[in-house]
Amino acid sequence: QVQLVESGGGLVQAGGSLRLSCAASGRTFSRYAMGWFRQAPGKEREFVAAISWNSIGTYYADSVKGRFTISRDNAKNTVYLQMSSLKPEDTADYYCAASWLSMATRMMDFGSWGQGTQVTVSS
Repeated sequence: QVQLVESGGGLVQAGGSLRLSCAASGRTFSRYAMGWFRQAPGKEREFVAAISWNSIGTYYADSVKGRFTISRDNAKNTVYLQMSSLKPEDTADYYCAASWLSMATRMMDFGSWGQGTQVTVSS
């Protein structure tokens, strides 16, 4: 398992931007697919974005496609989620996750999770 710590959440107005970071521990970080999930109050946790271990493959939920960008810097053991054109519907707790697979998008394939960082988008 890899330990993950998210940061960068906060309050932003609609149309604004935020950049979330996820710092990972462990020597094997570069071999993990990484993903971002989010959970709004009263709703199920949902997939947001994922990136393969070598950054070649990325995948986004339709709801964020064109607005969010996932990236990673394996040398820094960090994955990022750049969020632009934020909407009130993006308000949620955002979680970083690591998979033992080289690429993954299903929640069940992610075995390590961070504690989450809250994002609030005001209208």
